[in-house]
Amino acid sequence: MLFKKTLTHISVIGAILACLISSALAQVEFESRAKFAILMDYESGTVLYQKNADEPMEPASMAKLMTIAVVFERLKSGQLELSDEFFISEKAWREGGASSGGSTMFAELNSKVSVENLVKSVIIQSGNDASIALAEGIGGTEDSFVRVMNELAADIGLENSNFENSTGLPDENMLVTARDLANLGRYIIKNFPEYYDIFAQEAFEWNGINQRNRNTLLDDGIGVDGLKTGHTEASGYGIVASTTEGGRRLVAVLHGMESMSERREEARKLITWGTRTFEKLETFKDGEIVGEVGVYGGEIPKVGLIGDGAIDLYVPKGSRRCLNARIVYQGPIMPPVDRGQYLADLHVYCDENLIQKTPLYAVETVEQGDLVRQATDALKELTLGWLN
Repeated sequence: MLFKKTLTHISVIGAILACLISSALAQVEFESRAKFAILMDYESGTVLYQKNADEPMEPASMAKLMTIAVVFERLKSGQLELSDEFFISEKAWREGGASSGGSTMFAELNSKVSVENLVKSVIIQSGNDASIALAEGIGGTEDSFVRVMNELAADIGLENSNFENSTGLPDENMLVTARDLANLGRYIIKNFPEYYDIFAQEAFEWNGINQRNRNTLLDDGIGVDGLKTGHTEASGYGIVASTTEGGRRLVAVLHGMESMSERREEARKLITWGTRTFEKLETFKDGEIVGEVGVYGGEIPKVGLIGDGAIDLYVPKGSRRCLNARIVYQGPIMPPVDRGQYLADLHVYCDENLIQKTPLYAVETVEQGDLVRQATDALKELTLGWLN
């Protein structure tokens, strides 16, 4: 073969280092008692804090965010209406109802409940019966619905998550990461603004029983307007929270705490720290070329890469330090390349931790080159490929 099998190519970006070395700032010390934690800027994806963010953990009821994401997708596509009604099956009633001992909507067996009310119960009350009813109503069975959950998770880019049920009830094979949950939260906020206000509703009443939103941070005056809490005996207490305090949105995930009060305190502490400690660093303007990658056999040897809009970072106020960044892509890249085609990612690191991953796209179209160009690239690959 005249070219290598697909490998990961990594190149250091001198331009971004030159830009950041004079502006980037040292990470301020922060510690959380949570076993797993991440704080992420919503717009840029910049990670402001992380602790075991890529370690597998049991999601508990935070898994319901994936259930809700599937429902919202069906509503947005028109496959589902808020007024549609689903039955409360014996499975939903027995495994998720009052007799189960878990969080519940208190829906009656064989009753019909609208999608709108089921969604409100899942988000506000964390109703397991409502989650199962949605799963069965959409997928026919909960197992079928779980396959849809995992397909959507893969589409979103949740690389280290596997879902086994719609509720988050314990299952040894159902594991997620804090990073994936943060990105799931960002996905819901970005793609379904018409439904997002449900997460901030204070309470929901069904069957004569009024239950307050389990996210107690909504009442703390720190701009929190979502998303979901979770708890099991094995995993401890966790939360996916989002705030607009300080004029920008942050998404926080904390898990593995020992009590509801500790969950509230640690989440509040992390969010407050994040809103007060960081500032925006404008790195690349909209349309500004970040770097280049080679096009094997193309009419031009390299194509420029740009972000989808401006690329900004959020970095700590305080003492100076430098960040480092790389363009990472799968090569060789073969023509034709279309303008706007996704080709690579910009990885930005702080203390060897990946803090931001930004997709990069071709700035122009590159057609296949003539025979001379193809032969020249083939010779380069044959003689120099192993040195790349």
